[in-house]
Amino acid sequence: MAGLSLATSVSAAPASTAPAQAASPVQIEFSHQLDEERAARLEPLIERFNGQQKEVQVRIVRRVEGEAPKQINLVTREEHSRFVANKAKFKPLNEVMLEARQPFDSRKLSPELRDAVANAKGQLFALPVAFSTPVLYFNKAAFRKAGLNPENPPKTWYETQQAAGKLADSGSRCPFTTSWPAWVQIDNLSAWNGAEVNDAKGNLAFNGLAQVKHVAMLATWYKSKYFIYFGRRDEADRRFADGECAMLTGSSALFANLSDKKSLEVGVSALPYHDDVRGAPKNTLADGASLWIAADMKPAETKGVAKFVNYVLSPEVQIELTVAGGFLPMTPVARAAADSKLLKADLAGLQVAYAQLQGRTSAPLIRVSQIEPVRIIVDEELESVWAGKKPAKEALDNAVQRGNAVLQAAAPPAAAAKAKRGK
Repeated sequence: MAGLSLATSVSAAPASTAPAQAASPVQIEFSHQLDEERAARLEPLIERFNGQQKEVQVRIVRRVEGEAPKQINLVTREEHSRFVANKAKFKPLNEVMLEARQPFDSRKLSPELRDAVANAKGQLFALPVAFSTPVLYFNKAAFRKAGLNPENPPKTWYETQQAAGKLADSGSRCPFTTSWPAWVQIDNLSAWNGAEVNDAKGNLAFNGLAQVKHVAMLATWYKSKYFIYFGRRDEADRRFADGECAMLTGSSALFANLSDKKSLEVGVSALPYHDDVRGAPKNTLADGASLWIAADMKPAETKGVAKFVNYVLSPEVQIELTVAGGFLPMTPVARAAADSKLLKADLAGLQVAYAQLQGRTSAPLIRVSQIEPVRIIVDEELESVWAGKKPAKEALDNAVQRGNAVLQAAAPPAAAAKAKRGK
């Protein structure tokens, strides 16, 4: 309100008095490494914030490797480990809000999202703005053509295999595919079926019976052309969206785009689980892109960033993120607002994601998809299985051994020595 009182005092001053200059807005840079399409989706969000007030102006910039962090940094799942390794350059969100004297209670965030970005003290080191969990998508028209009931999609991996066989018999050249194999088929397959990704000492351990059986199953699908592989990232998403594939395991956030395609009648269901694993299904994991705040900021910049964080946390903005990007609302309040304001069809993907997450906070100490060099190793070893060069057990054993070597090399000397003694 300082601007209003300043304007009043200027208008009442004698004509000979020079008008005071309005304070320049605080400039905040928002860095990212998104592609052009996804970056364009950010612009309306930023423009609305800039238009609602004049004290703070946020500008989107593309992140350049090696440069110092900007005030706000959008970090994708694949970049997560690099930012954790450089956490001294960033400030926990709780501290940012406290210094800015802005109200903030991290306990109000949904627990399955909060725990993914919290440190050992329960402080948020980032804001989970664009989180999702993997689900199963299916082409309803392809299901009907194959004699399958689109209102009763497969729930288990065995049922998914039966569906893939019928789809292949009906002429489908791509009955099943997956995006982000390390994220879906290792991290979330393990969590969903109660299998360990790491042991109590933090060593990788995703070469257990459940994971080996699963990868071996996918290998037989690949040989039978039930499973078609398109790449390590989200290459399969477009193939499914174009109608080329009948089933896809991918991000729940994809539902927003798929449901907009008039040429595609898409269904969404829970990620399949193995019904021969005791206690399955458990819960899947929520992760994705988060906002990290630079540690080295001026007081005015800290206040500006805090103001933007509160803007993003508003239910209205979270609903917009859900509609435009399919992301999970960050708070129960925003979730309730989305449930009341969105159409039932728009909520289908969210409801499946909610059911899988179940509000649970049990998360593995390590997520291989968040550690780029380990994810690359896992993808390499999985590709060797698809190519018939290695059996599933050997490939996963190699991935664990190579991944642990990477983790030990990156650990501080004392921690690395302790890890070696613990073997």
